[in-house]
Amino acid sequence: MATQTQTKAAGSQQSLAVVGATGHHLLAVRCVRLVKRYADVMAVDGLDLEVRAGECFGLLGPNGAGKTTTVEILEGLTTPDGGTVEVLGEAWGRGGGDRSLRDQLGVQLQETQLSEKVTVAETMRLFRSFYRRGREVEELLRLVSLEEKRDARVGKLSGGQRQRLAVACALAGDPRLLFLDEPTTGLDPQARLQLWGIVENFRAGGGTILLTTHYMEEAARLCDRVAIMDHGRIIALGTPAELVASLGADQIVEMSVAGELREGEFAGLPGVTSVRRREGGAYSLTVGDIALALPALLGELARQGVRLETLATHEATLEDVFVSLTGRNLRDE
Repeated sequence: MATQTQTKAAGSQQSLAVVGATGHHLLAVRCVRLVKRYADVMAVDGLDLEVRAGECFGLLGPNGAGKTTTVEILEGLTTPDGGTVEVLGEAWGRGGGDRSLRDQLGVQLQETQLSEKVTVAETMRLFRSFYRRGREVEELLRLVSLEEKRDARVGKLSGGQRQRLAVACALAGDPRLLFLDEPTTGLDPQARLQLWGIVENFRAGGGTILLTTHYMEEAARLCDRVAIMDHGRIIALGTPAELVASLGADQIVEMSVAGELREGEFAGLPGVTSVRRREGGAYSLTVGDIALALPALLGELARQGVRLETLATHEATLEDVFVSLTGRNLRDE
């Protein structure tokens, strides 16, 4: 799979004194052979993971891939059944230092249940009181653009405003490491862009982020590196550009036809690097030269006497990487 590249330069004010096994990168998170079972279900299956200090690292995968379970273990909310975990150089439950470690973490859960009867400012004051040090309430409200809603009750906020408030709660202790679990699920495009800006500002200030998502455009924009998870394991790791380049093609052609194709004869067409049959009978072709491949493709369909029903093309994305590795879409599950 694609090689890993060095992360972007991070702010020095939050550098960690934790050196990775290779000695080349400072690490914020390290887990080795991580295992978690629920009855007969293997949620996390021998997972190895390293997150470098100062980067935004994305865990991608469909529902049920093990992303949330992995993050909950790293956050100290769930106990693993096997393997080792280090967060900011410390292990959960060792030497009674959990309080000190929690003070350095910010956590935004997949669903944050906040009291709907209290105001935004009251909510922020409550969360700020959980930490020995951190940001002032007014500063937090400015960070997430909720100054005008400071006196509004939480129950009156829109979905995007609630998510921004949840992120503000995660930032209350001025964390070194921020966990964001599906932060923009269900948000409209404008609300999603607002949250992306908050994440980018935290990253620019030297903070480290571990983000789970199934939105590929989100991962491509925010993440320095991404790991694609499936069935509790990491099946691909690298920068977004590296993973897309691993397909060996710039374009994806998707088509459906009336009848059966002789697929093998398409793989050798000019400009076509691979052909895959998708669930539901559609076909996906990775293409290096669309101008060369498309006429050849239409000619081969005519030669086989198969009628084309639909055809669409798009630039290769992380979604296509997942499809090439598993044969299904990220949202299939």
